[in-house]
Amino acid sequence: MGGKFLSIGECMVELSQAGDGLLRRGFAGDTFNTAWYMRACLPADWSVDYFTALGDDPMSDEMLAMMSKAGIGTSQIRRIPGKTPGLYLITLKDGERTFSYWRDTAAAKKLADDANHLRAAIEASDIIYFSGITLGILASEAIDTLLSELRRAKASGKIVAFDPNIRPRLWSDKDVMLKTIEAGARAASLVLPSFDDEKVHFGDPDVAATVARYHVLGVPTVVVKDGPNGVTLSFDGKVEHVPAVEAKAVVDTTSAGDSFNGGFLSRLLTGATPAEAAAHGAAVATTVIGHHGALIDPGLLPV
Repeated sequence: MGGKFLSIGECMVELSQAGDGLLRRGFAGDTFNTAWYMRACLPADWSVDYFTALGDDPMSDEMLAMMSKAGIGTSQIRRIPGKTPGLYLITLKDGERTFSYWRDTAAAKKLADDANHLRAAIEASDIIYFSGITLGILASEAIDTLLSELRRAKASGKIVAFDPNIRPRLWSDKDVMLKTIEAGARAASLVLPSFDDEKVHFGDPDVAATVARYHVLGVPTVVVKDGPNGVTLSFDGKVEHVPAVEAKAVVDTTSAGDSFNGGFLSRLLTGATPAEAAAHGAAVATTVIGHHGALIDPGLLPV
């Protein structure tokens, strides 16, 4: 028996180098990337919807068409006259990627402005997914609105999954960033942090400290991603470690964590044990980083 997955956040226009001074255009964003891999990995009796706000411009039209073609529902996406999607440019130098962003007036910053629309979308879903980037693009009032609705969903027994995905450039103040990330975790029933982020920004000395800190915040289930060191799962008081899947080649690490989340959640929701789900998430992420771009052909993914 299937269900309804809702991912909340921002999908952006992506420009990457195509050689000879040319740029290649695509669409990506952390919570959308996870929705993409959820749709690729879940059976057909599960629906996958994306919740954001877009403009009324041709680029927004093209983004919606791409989502629909991929089988991702767009009926919850608000259109805001006069607005456009955000945009980012990837620059490569000596194999290292840097990112430049243009998102100050992006429509997605208003995704939680219509509280009734937000509540209806969340109430119609079985599992809701959001990230620290979702929170980072919103005004403080909109953050309060979103977290209030997510706390209601958690209290009603829905699964609320949160990837802290800490990006300091989205925040004007470090203390506000950390307090908001903690508030996001309190609204969630499952948190999927990356240890590298937690170590740098919260000062966690080891993965066990990250697990313990999120449990103290009231998160019952914690899944800590630690790159080549594997994944640590804390479910129902039981802690397990699942090793990483060795990559044959690392071409592009964009969306490694997002794709893990999609692979992991898709298996967990369809009856796998947490360890089995984590192993599948690791296999998906390893496949994704062996190809260019955040979104790869679903046909390339492990079954």
